Amino acid sequence: MGRPDPHTLEALGLAEAPRDHPLSYPGKWPQESGLLDGDRLLPLEQLVHRDRVPVIAVGSNACPAQLRHKMAEYAVSSTVPLVKARVTGIGIGVSAHVSLMGYVSASPFRAPGIVSELFITWLDEAQLAVIDASEGVPAPTGAYDRARLSSDDFRIELESGELLPGGYAYVNRRGVLHDGSGAPRAHPGERPLLTSLLAGSPRLRELFGDTPEEFCSRARLDRALCAQGTRLFAEEGLVMPSGLEGLEKHLRSQQTGSPGSGASLSPPWM
Repeated sequence: MGRPDPHTLEALGLAEAPRDHPLSYPGKWPQESGLLDGDRLLPLEQLVHRDRVPVIAVGSNACPAQLRHKMAEYAVSSTVPLVKARVTGIGIGVSAHVSLMGYVSASPFRAPGIVSELFITWLDEAQLAVIDASEGVPAPTGAYDRARLSSDDFRIELESGELLPGGYAYVNRRGVLHDGSGAPRAHPGERPLLTSLLAGSPRLRELFGDTPEEFCSRARLDRALCAQGTRLFAEEGLVMPSGLEGLEKHLRSQQTGSPGSGASLSPPWM
């Protein structure tokens, strides 16, 4: 009997997806760059993949189990390079909406001079269509736009020291939550975030209960309740712009295909 494969997500402690366990959001990220290949995370031989599109993950898209889950829904290959990067100019904030998955997700905000340790997911055309769909990009009422981050305003440095001339990030269309002082609230992880939000809003507790567990249970797959929670954020004055609203957006009219159809999309430097 052979030894267990040390590269499986289970062996690496990366097998839990926030879609199945909302309070684990944003899920566990790898310790180092790697190649997601189905149920395994393998060593990565190269950091730049010019036939793919670089997308900066600020939330669960850097969680291998979540990526595997999303690709499996559309029977699309989950072979995805994940590359560690230092991104200067954005912070990880809190999306101004309640996700149908039962959590309040992350979204980037403009933060000049701030360096964030993030992952670049290098996606092929079919994979990019899947992630776009999962973030609501093609839908008029979807939560996110895919925006281009240019090297003119943002520094994207790989662990090799190589600089990318650009990349993409998913920016919430409704903005981000603020921290009460006029600055964007940082996303501390789902349990502390929900604990704080519920403690500060009786109306939110009326809708979602008193605990993070109740919040996730009530919100999950309840579209009407999630919409109520999203409106409540705005009504209670908790929302502010992310500062990324003026970036060049991926046009929904360019999304000519569905996930798996091979819609034509080009890397930002082409």
